[in-house]
Amino acid sequence: MDKKMVTIDLNSQVLLDKAERDGVETMYDRKQSFKAQCGFGLQGNCCRICGMGPCRITPKTPRGLCGADEHVIVGRNYARMVAGGTAAHSDHARDIAHTMALASRDGNYTIKDEAKLITLAKEWDVETEGRDIYDIAHEVVALMEFGKPYGVARFLKNAPAKRQKVWKDLGIEPRAIDREVTTIMHSTHIGCTADIDSLIHMSLRTSLADGWAGSMIGTRFSDILFGTPTVRETEANLGVLEENKVNIILHGHEPSLSEMIVLASEDPELVELAKEVGAEGINLAGMCCTGNEVTMRHGVKTAGDFHQQELAIVTGVVEAMIVDVQCIFPALAKVAKCYHTKFITTSPKAKIAESTYMEFSEETAYEDARNIVKEAILNFKNRDKSKVLIPELKSSATVGYSLNSILGQLDRVVNSQIDPAGTLKPLADCLKSGVLRGVAGVVGCNNAKGISNKAHITIMKELIKNDILVVTTGCGASAAAKFGLMTKEARKLAGKGLATVCELVDIPPVLHLGSCVDCSRILEVVSETAKALDMDMCDLPVVGVAPEWMSEKAVAIGTYVVASGIDTYLGIMPPVKGSSRAVEILCGELQDMVGAKFTVNENPEELAQIIISDIEKKRVHFEKLVEEKMNHVVEA
Repeated sequence: MDKKMVTIDLNSQVLLDKAERDGVETMYDRKQSFKAQCGFGLQGNCCRICGMGPCRITPKTPRGLCGADEHVIVGRNYARMVAGGTAAHSDHARDIAHTMALASRDGNYTIKDEAKLITLAKEWDVETEGRDIYDIAHEVVALMEFGKPYGVARFLKNAPAKRQKVWKDLGIEPRAIDREVTTIMHSTHIGCTADIDSLIHMSLRTSLADGWAGSMIGTRFSDILFGTPTVRETEANLGVLEENKVNIILHGHEPSLSEMIVLASEDPELVELAKEVGAEGINLAGMCCTGNEVTMRHGVKTAGDFHQQELAIVTGVVEAMIVDVQCIFPALAKVAKCYHTKFITTSPKAKIAESTYMEFSEETAYEDARNIVKEAILNFKNRDKSKVLIPELKSSATVGYSLNSILGQLDRVVNSQIDPAGTLKPLADCLKSGVLRGVAGVVGCNNAKGISNKAHITIMKELIKNDILVVTTGCGASAAAKFGLMTKEARKLAGKGLATVCELVDIPPVLHLGSCVDCSRILEVVSETAKALDMDMCDLPVVGVAPEWMSEKAVAIGTYVVASGIDTYLGIMPPVKGSSRAVEILCGELQDMVGAKFTVNENPEELAQIIISDIEKKRVHFEKLVEEKMNHVVEA
């Protein structure tokens, strides 16, 4: 295997060599063994939703046994991917809501951001005057958006009025989250919807139930419970592991677990136990989206991204890989057996064969977390020093840019002291003047169809060089952190306009906004900027980019970003090419419906230039609107 052809991360290349010497199979080995992938699956025109199939569409067999053509089959498959992604993000939110229902002054979980809870309660018409903060929290939870029989998602009213009208006129306002997921699953059952336009229409509505309901609830409730992220310094990449300490990797997505593990790792008794077994202390490091959660709230170092989860164990110094849900390789169980690492699963939603299962319950959260950390500490004595190799590279990163943090930083431009309320006026002014040509949300996973991290880093560097500010979440954020794009020194890679803004506002050119569920923060920033300019979200020179996406969650995210009026660019073709009609709608007709569409190009250099060109074209419309509004003010 040519390591340079599978990843640009030098630490990963070193550990792939070690894995080969140790006789350990990784995802890169499995990728090579596949050779050619299933052509029907890549096109999206294989149907297996009933027992008569699977039915595969070819020129000789243009319809399945039930009569569904390629457009219906591709549409069903796409809709089910959106439903799967929406279910994952929204079930994450449901667990956070359950955690908030348990919050109390003397409990495992407390309210950390009372001001944000009060703001949310007022948005949702919950009485706050003279009431105990925990009573307010519990009533907000009782108004959960998951299964209500009537109405639409509450957070929709936070969007610009023009965008709300688009959704209403198209009939894609999401109702209860569970209802939208169930409706798609019902509609794609055999004998139901057989019209691709209708299937994509439902996909838009369901995806909005993710972005403007499930994910937004997950982010808001997490901030209320665990604290709204603030700007802080950290380090990233596998070089953050420490040979003389108990190393614990936190991997997954839900902060209810990781927050307790962070707390337990600071328990004096457990720290002392670590020293008793011969370690100098406990070293926590994050992986994937949990890594983003704990780094932005605690400064916990980021060990790596989705593609590095196996390689973390290959270092030979990880006492425990602790996981909850989503993006977890079942292969970790086999990799762990080649070393001393305990692969600890904690969620009944994600049991994995051959793992050590230690169920985590919010009702007994701290006790469970202590037991899990203790298990890791006691495993230190089993480490085989002959198998240890920690790669040297790691990068500094500035993280923790919630909407509140962004507003606070931007306020430096107009005030000598930071106003906690902040203002988006400087960002709006920079966009209007053209000092910033635009803003790009570069998000998403890693995908073995390309060279790991290459598309993310190539595109981010090109965008900031052309005065386009980048905000990023998930494994895209991990990539940016690993490659030094989240440092203030990275300003030297930015164009003159962006570099000037970064200097004035004291920010790096790539801003860390959190985990994949926190893409809702990007929606908030774009929405508030649009409202400040009295525009719709589709009027702004703002784009979404998923260069290495791979999960159903990413399909849901991309769809709700487009439905919100933000053009979205993909570096991996979704499984829709089997239907020319699907491509027409997603990459063309959506522009007329919602003001945005998908563009796909699997060459990162070419995709970066397309994005830059499209932002410049969008600025023509944007600047015309700005001029019209200025003339209207002068006339008034």
